[in-house]
Amino acid sequence: MALLFTLQSRRSATIAELAEALGVSERTMHRDVAALRDTGVPLWTEPGRHGGVRLVDGWRSRLDGLTSREAVAIFAMGVPRALAELGLGTAVSAAHAKVSATLPAALREQAQHLAQRFHLDAPGWFRREDEAGHLAAVARAVWEQRRTLVSYRRGDGLVERVLDPLGLVLKAGVWYLVAGIGDGARTYRVGRIEAVELLDERFERPAGFDLVSWWERSSAQFERSLQRARVRVRLSPAGARALPRVVDADLAVAALEQAGPPGPDGWTEVDLPLEEPEIAAGQLLGLGVEVEVVEPPAVRAAFADAARRMADRHR
Repeated sequence: MALLFTLQSRRSATIAELAEALGVSERTMHRDVAALRDTGVPLWTEPGRHGGVRLVDGWRSRLDGLTSREAVAIFAMGVPRALAELGLGTAVSAAHAKVSATLPAALREQAQHLAQRFHLDAPGWFRREDEAGHLAAVARAVWEQRRTLVSYRRGDGLVERVLDPLGLVLKAGVWYLVAGIGDGARTYRVGRIEAVELLDERFERPAGFDLVSWWERSSAQFERSLQRARVRVRLSPAGARALPRVVDADLAVAALEQAGPPGPDGWTEVDLPLEEPEIAAGQLLGLGVEVEVVEPPAVRAAFADAARRMADRHR
């Protein structure tokens, strides 16, 4: 496929030029040219000093500039539920049909064959996706840059906000709206929006606003705000292996990499940035007898209290 699109852009090239462009040997390129011809692509070779491989004049795949990896990526996407929920499922299906119709049969089968080996399932195990009943209306507000009045569930009550919807983010099966309010931007969980009204007024997106960059900065700041307590624990070998399953995996790996060597008993002391004592203790309880909380005293006490109550309940 890469060879097909290279020839389409150049119209004619020598075997040596094609081999260099695609990073293969000339011997491999001879085989690939023959294989491409066998799929029905009308190309011919011209001998001589200025000869080379050419596509028949006037023939085009109508996929200018699309690389083989890009074609496979289009097929590999399938029609994710996320796009269907945004109303783009039909557009993805149409893109598949157009790509499929313009590729030679053998190459189409290859792309589909590769695409069957990748599937995206975003939500985590044992978690239900958020019920985002107003997602379509929020998405419309984002597309049309419409100022929007929302009723948002906060605690036991509802608050109303006029927002400038800047973008939508799907994280682990949960939709979030990034919206401008006042001089800044905030994140709202779409599943907590109880009512949406698109206003007639349109807004201007902030100059230079990039949704991906903003989300990465905001997420990092949020994670840092949750990590309030530095907790020192001792982990058995089994506890060290299980740590990434009970706390954030990246955090666990980084902490284990920075830890010193195990002691004579095989246990390792590890420093973990966790949340407030009760939450930290609740997370560490997942390690059972494979962990000992060393400090701070508040987390050690909360852990011991929870373990004691669990033991009392099971007597």
